[in-house]
Amino acid sequence: MHKPDVTTSEKSSRHCGFSIATGQPYGLVLRVSAGTIRRVPEILEVESYRKLASRVVGATIVRGWADAYLAKKLTSPGAWARAVRGLTVESTSRRGKLLLLATSGPTLGIRFGMTGVLLLDGEAGIEGLFYGPHEFSAKWLRGGLEFDDGRKLLVHDPRRLARFEIEPDLSSLGPDALTLTKKQFDQLLAVDRGEGPAIKARLLDQSKVAGVGNLLGDEMLFRAGIDPRTPTGRLGMEDRRRLLSAFRATMNALARRGGSHLGDHMDARVPGGFCPRDGGTMMVATIGGRTTYWCSVHQH
Repeated sequence: MHKPDVTTSEKSSRHCGFSIATGQPYGLVLRVSAGTIRRVPEILEVESYRKLASRVVGATIVRGWADAYLAKKLTSPGAWARAVRGLTVESTSRRGKLLLLATSGPTLGIRFGMTGVLLLDGEAGIEGLFYGPHEFSAKWLRGGLEFDDGRKLLVHDPRRLARFEIEPDLSSLGPDALTLTKKQFDQLLAVDRGEGPAIKARLLDQSKVAGVGNLLGDEMLFRAGIDPRTPTGRLGMEDRRRLLSAFRATMNALARRGGSHLGDHMDARVPGGFCPRDGGTMMVATIGGRTTYWCSVHQH
């Protein structure tokens, strides 16, 4: 495996939090800003990665590399290098938090885990991440692609949960959260038996709807005024109406603001926090395996 030779520099970049100066074949200079890392890649962040990756449409891959973590879903790290060489990127798409690169051969997939950031030479898809170390480091560059025009598409991932895939299976993913229809929303809330899981857990179930992560789920329920512990099957018609409205409003508003970390409840997302809407104490619990915050007053 040929890994980039990367050195760090104290010079910062105001444009995207850090930048990369290219060398040969993977000589890079990572310039880190003093800003803190504030995001986790949910659907809005991966959509920004897709837009960044769309700039390499038409370019041909001359070299690929992946460390053992990024290649964990492949037979070996070398399988990525062998599979991608000579492919031309034809288009980009996304299903939830899975980035897809359609090529002249197999479709390539990238999952970003909790701390994955996509870089294209001197630009990042987003500035930073909510979870993980609050810094960028050359040692966290896990793999990438080099193109015939000299550009490089790289994955930076401190927690080592990002993954490369070849011909990813989409059958386990529900409809995309950014284009969810009313019919698909009703199917999301359908319960086969009993009262079903807590509504927060249902929103995080990628087989039901692809792309909603922890921050977006909490923001939707905050806006809808629904306790995240509420069993999905207990939601009445008015609850469902409010949740659908909040679902769409959250996606639209946070996309305009610039990311999943910019919700109305975020400043109160700390132990002992108070709701910015009514001053109520913010509650915290683990729901669906994720740390969940909600207002003790208006969410019921």
